[in-house]
Amino acid sequence: MVMINKILSMGSLAAILAVSLSPKMAEAKEANCVISSNNQVVFRDKCNFNQFGGNGSFWIESKSGLIAGRESISVYIISPGVAEVSGLTTAGINSRWGTARRSPSDRACWVGSDFRICAY
Repeated sequence: MVMINKILSMGSLAAILAVSLSPKMAEAKEANCVISSNNQVVFRDKCNFNQFGGNGSFWIESKSGLIAGRESISVYIISPGVAEVSGLTTAGINSRWGTARRSPSDRACWVGSDFRICAY
């Protein structure tokens, strides 16, 4: 009986440590998103804004269907002011959009060679 209690205690401790050490995922926040492609607005609506990684990286998803023809769009920070952007297609394919830079005039926006992603 003592051995079983010891095993259960160790198991409980392991579970608590696993939860406390796991990466924190922030809850989604509602935002207003504007996505442009080739200077044409392709999405302007409310979206869910989700942060991950602790470095400012985020992904957005529409609250009412697809966002610019994608399930979600990810902005992954690779260095200060620079991100890799990709969109998850309805087929589950992660399509690379390319590198984007944070807009100096509108810090809510990331600008690539032929796209712009803003989340307010």
